[in-house]
Amino acid sequence: MLESITVKSAATYDAKGIQIDSLRKINFLYGANGCGKTTLSKLIYSPADTVYSNCHLGWRGNLPVNALVYNKDFRERNFGKGKMDGVFTLGQATKEDINAIEKMQSELAEIKDKGIEKKHTLEKQEEIKSKGDNDFKEAVWVDIYKENEDEFREAFRGFMKKDSFRDKILYEFKSNKETLSTIKELKEKSQTIFGKIPTSLSLVSKIEFKRLLEIESDKILKNKIIGKADVSIAGLIQKLNLNDWVNEGRNYIAENEICPFCQQKTISENFKKQLEDYFDESFTKDTTRVKELSDEYNRLSQNLQSLLDQIESQQKSNSDSKLKIESFSALLKTLISQFVTNKELLGNKGKEPSRSIELVSTKVQLEDIQKLIDECNVEVKAHNDIVNDYTNQKNYLIRAIWKYLIEGHRGTIEAFMKKQEGLEKGIQVLQKQHKDLQENYIKLNKKIKEANKNVTSVQHSVDEINRTLKSYGFLNFEIVPSKKEPNQYQIQREDGSIAESTLSEGEATFISFLYYLQLTKGSTKEESITEERILVIDDPISSLDSNILFVVSSLIKEIIKSIKQNIGSIKQLILLTHNVYFHKEVSFVDGRTPKNGDTHYWIIRKNNSVSSIQAFEMKNPIQSSYELLWKELSNSSKNSGITIQNTMRRIIENYFKILGKYADDDLIKSFDNHQEQEICRSLVCWINDGSHGLPDDLYVEQQDAIIERYFEVFKQIFVKMGHEEHYKMMFRVLMDEKIDVA
Repeated sequence: MLESITVKSAATYDAKGIQIDSLRKINFLYGANGCGKTTLSKLIYSPADTVYSNCHLGWRGNLPVNALVYNKDFRERNFGKGKMDGVFTLGQATKEDINAIEKMQSELAEIKDKGIEKKHTLEKQEEIKSKGDNDFKEAVWVDIYKENEDEFREAFRGFMKKDSFRDKILYEFKSNKETLSTIKELKEKSQTIFGKIPTSLSLVSKIEFKRLLEIESDKILKNKIIGKADVSIAGLIQKLNLNDWVNEGRNYIAENEICPFCQQKTISENFKKQLEDYFDESFTKDTTRVKELSDEYNRLSQNLQSLLDQIESQQKSNSDSKLKIESFSALLKTLISQFVTNKELLGNKGKEPSRSIELVSTKVQLEDIQKLIDECNVEVKAHNDIVNDYTNQKNYLIRAIWKYLIEGHRGTIEAFMKKQEGLEKGIQVLQKQHKDLQENYIKLNKKIKEANKNVTSVQHSVDEINRTLKSYGFLNFEIVPSKKEPNQYQIQREDGSIAESTLSEGEATFISFLYYLQLTKGSTKEESITEERILVIDDPISSLDSNILFVVSSLIKEIIKSIKQNIGSIKQLILLTHNVYFHKEVSFVDGRTPKNGDTHYWIIRKNNSVSSIQAFEMKNPIQSSYELLWKELSNSSKNSGITIQNTMRRIIENYFKILGKYADDDLIKSFDNHQEQEICRSLVCWINDGSHGLPDDLYVEQQDAIIERYFEVFKQIFVKMGHEEHYKMMFRVLMDEKIDVA
C-alpha cells in the first residue's frame, strides 16, 4: 500500500513541494482544474521519469505495488490506436478453481504481511543497533580521544575521525596483546618518540677513583714520622717535640758550619753525624713516600675534577641529557670542597712529617656521582636502543598506548560488544526468516500465476463491458473481437462499422472507464490477474452527463466496499476529482457512518501558480448546503438571533416543505394539544419574523431565553412528525462539529 507521496519541483509544485502522509485504504483528493491533481496521478504511474527526480513514493514495507492509473493518458494509451488489449479475468473458471486461487491469494497476502512485519522488526533492530553504535562512538570519542589527544595525538594519527576511532578501539580490544604499561611510562616514552625525531646520545664517561680512595686510607698518613731513637740527641729532640723543626733546619747546615738555630759556629762534624743518624734512611723513605702520595693525590683529584667539570658543562648544555644534573652538580661541589681539604692536609703532612693526619673520605660522594653516571648511561643506552630501532619502538609504544586506553574502559567496551553481538544474532535470525518468507512468496506467487493461466478468459471482460453499456442505455455500440489480431478488441456500431472515431467524448470516456474497471479485476497478462494492486482514478466523470455521474460513483463505491472488507486484489484507492457533486456522491456511504478510519480527505489548491495541500483526515471537507445549515446551529452562541431564526426556517423548509410537501399547518397540527400547537405556531412565527424583519429592542433583550426555548420546540417538530431519527443523525453531526472545534 502507498503510505506517502512527496512532490517537489514538478509542474505547479515548487521546490518546497508538498507531503501527503497517512494515506489510507480510501483516499479522496479534491481540487479545481489545473491545481496539480493529474501530476500526482502521472507521478504514481511513472515515478522513474526524470521529471519526478525530486519526488518520492513511500510504500508500506518499501514494497511497491502495481498501480493502475486512470487519467487522460490512460484513455489515449488504450483508445487512441483504435483497438484495445483483451483483459484476462477468471471468467468462466469453476468455483473450485476460484476458491483454490483465492486461498492461495490469501496465503500470499498473509506471507506478504508477515514479510512486511518481519522487515519492520528487522529495521527496528537495526535502528537500535545503529543507535547503540552511534552512542558508543560518541562516548569513546569524548571519554578516550578528547581526554588523551594532547598526550597521545601521535598514536591517534589515522584515526582522528569518530568512525575510524571507534573501529580502532574495537580492533585493539580484540587483538592487542601488549603488556600493560603505566601512564607515567607511556608519557616518558612519548616525549622521546613522539617529540622531534630522536638522535643518539653519548655515554657519560665513567670515573676512576679507586686509587684516590687508597691514598685517602693509606696508614702512613696517620703515622708520626720521626728520627732514630737511640741517637744521643734523640732524647732532647723528642722531649722538646722538635722533630719537624730540626728536620727543617737540616737544610741549612749541609754547607754551613753556623748553626741555623743559634747562629754560632757550633756545628761540628759529630753533630752533623748525629743528625744524619737520627734522620736515617727509614725517615727519609717515609717522608719521600708522603710526598709522592701527596703529589699523586693532587694530580688524580685534579684530573678527576676536570673530568667531572667537563661532564657537568656538557650535560647542562644538552637538552636531551638523561643525567640528573642538579644532583650531580651538588655532589661535585661537595667533592671539590673535600679535595681542597685533603690537599691542605697532605701539604701539612709534607711539612710536618711527625703530624698524624686523616684525610676526608670522598668515597660516598664519588660512589654517588658514579651511580648518577651509571643511571644516566642506562637511560642513554635505552634511548639509543630506541633511536637504533625507532620504527619498532614507535609501533610498540603506539600498541602500548592503545592497550592502556582500552584497559581503562574495558567495562564500557565489553558491555557495548556484548549488546551489539546479541543484536547482531537477532538481526541474522530475522534476516533468515525474512529471506525464507521472500522465497515462499516467490514460489506461491509463481504457483498462482500458473493457476491463473489455466482458468483465465478474455471473453468475460468483454461480456461485462457490453452488459454494463446496455444496462445504462448505450445500445448503439459494443465491444467485439478484432478480426485481424488475437486478444485485441474494437468498438463496433450496430451496422458493423468501427465506432472509435465517431464516439462522442462522453461515450469514449464512459467506455474507457468501464475498460479500466475490468483491468482492476484482471490483467492483460494471464499470469498476473490476481496480483495486488492500487487504483488511482483522476476525474473519471469528465465530459459525462449527470446520469452517468451516478453510475460511475455507484461502480466506484462497490470497489470502495470491497477494499474496506479486504475482498479481492485491490488494496487501495486514490481518487482525485474537481466535481463537488461527484465527490459528495462517491464519498457518501450512509448517514450512520460520518467518519471512517480507512478513509482520509485532502483538498489541493493553487495560489500564485503554486500548488499546496490541506489534510482533513477522516473529516469530509465537501458538505451539502443542508449539512451546512445544521452546522450553523453549532455556532448559535456566536451568532445573532436573526441568523439562528433564518437557519431554522431554511432547515424546516428544505426538509418538511420542499422534500416532504408539508405546510406550516401540518407541522402545527402534529402536536397533540392546543397548548403545544400554539407553542409550535409561535416558533413558526418567530423564525419567519426573524428571517424577514428586524426585531424591536424588547425582543432583543429577551433573545437568549427565547432561543433556548425555541431550540426545544424545533426538536419536537421532528419528533412529532416522526422524523426523530433524522434529527438525531443531524444533531450528531452538529455535536461532532462542536467536538472538532473544541
